[in-house]
Amino acid sequence: MDYVIIKQPRLMPRSGIYHKIKRLIDIGVCLAMLPVIIPIMLFCAIAILLDSPGPILFVQERLGKGGRLFKMYKFRTMRTDIDQRHVQDYMRAYVRSEIITLEDGRKTFKPASDQAFFPFGRLLRKLSLDELPQIINVLKGEMSIVGPRPNVLWEVEAYRPWHYERMEVLPGITGLAQVRGRSSIDFAHLVRNDIEYIEKQSLSLDLKIMWWTFISALTGKGAA
Repeated sequence: MDYVIIKQPRLMPRSGIYHKIKRLIDIGVCLAMLPVIIPIMLFCAIAILLDSPGPILFVQERLGKGGRLFKMYKFRTMRTDIDQRHVQDYMRAYVRSEIITLEDGRKTFKPASDQAFFPFGRLLRKLSLDELPQIINVLKGEMSIVGPRPNVLWEVEAYRPWHYERMEVLPGITGLAQVRGRSSIDFAHLVRNDIEYIEKQSLSLDLKIMWWTFISALTGKGAA
């Protein structure tokens, strides 16, 4: 199955010119960054193998624009012996905006167990470097650099009707919700940020989000 049926689009789509220019920017930025990204990715791949034997990449089916299924690539950050049902329970709770309280009293809306990650994987997550392989998805046209983060099917099954509006554009490596807080906001606020982005889409906003993402990656702010 290549598609999951979702409701009819409700938000007003942007002009074709905007999407064509955005696509050119996606390709141009990805190709321009390859000389820098490839050595970093090679280093990450070797470090993953040394720190946690197993697959280098985590490949998972996600739902993109209009409910289209595609395989999304990430660097693996979790140990191979982790029970994925535990992770799924966490993420279903996240989509339902159920608060998870950590031992130190902090509140988060993402999986809290540090033990799930091997040491270098934890660093990759903190710096958002685990997302680098998604440059492949961008070049294939399955994702954009900027857009709502794609969910897996069992997360979408927990959606409320209005959540589907975030699937009316190509998913992104980063987005407005990610630069505004990521794991510090619940899913309802994340979706509201995604809808705000879709309603205000522009090239200037895309470039601002790219810049804010770069700053967030340097500081580790918003990392899960």
